[in-house]
Amino acid sequence: MIVVPTAPWAHMIGDAGGWVTSSLVAWWQYRRWPGQAQRMARITGPSYFVVLALGGVVGAWLAGSLNTVPAGLAPSHSIAGAIAGAIAGVELWKWRHGVRVSTGGAFALPLAAGIMVGRWGCLFAGLADQTYGVATRLPWGVDLGDGVSRHPVEIYESLAMALFLAVTVAARRRAADWATTRVFYAFVIWYGAQRFGLEFLKPYPKLIGPFNLFHGLCLGFILYGIAWWRSADRGTQAGGVSVSQPDDQLVRNLSGTGASQSDRGG
Repeated sequence: MIVVPTAPWAHMIGDAGGWVTSSLVAWWQYRRWPGQAQRMARITGPSYFVVLALGGVVGAWLAGSLNTVPAGLAPSHSIAGAIAGAIAGVELWKWRHGVRVSTGGAFALPLAAGIMVGRWGCLFAGLADQTYGVATRLPWGVDLGDGVSRHPVEIYESLAMALFLAVTVAARRRAADWATTRVFYAFVIWYGAQRFGLEFLKPYPKLIGPFNLFHGLCLGFILYGIAWWRSADRGTQAGGVSVSQPDDQLVRNLSGTGASQSDRGG
């Protein structure tokens, strides 16, 4: 068992570190692949980012509090809820403005990097963070101050995000199709899958059988990502001319008399 020094304020340090890391990765990504940001600027506007931010904040506190308040704990926020709320807000914005192309590609790597760093703040915040794991006899179990050896679920998730970053950057450098046209869907599916598994290692209130609130959110992420991935495939294959371009470029249907944006979500 590994004894971990903890302090409640460590969560704020982790959040700050996550934001800084996410910003640095976004800056590096812009320098490396500037087309993503330029494409987003062409098809969105200020209201897009307002809705994205509001959706993220509402989703974060709604999901976190629905998980903790029924158990008699204080209201809290959740990154899974933030992602769900941001996706819901963006999809509503796109529906309202008639945007049918993907706008999420530029967020995949910064999000993964922010979560990778931010989860360490959750770990060092200890039991007060309410994200700790269940008891384990594994040699890498952590003691967060109560003498119980627990699964370091925060480290597990951080490593999962690090793996996504490594695989995605390598694939992007090879110009792999999924890493350029479906990277946001890949992020959502991977995040949902790894988080779904980790939820079994957390002592959260159960809703149905062994499943908690976040199991439902993560299943939604997986289904959302798969559905839009398949939609993108159909959009590429439809019509007399098949056009496959990176996510940082506008894709147009050349089979008709006019040019129209292909049907992509995210």
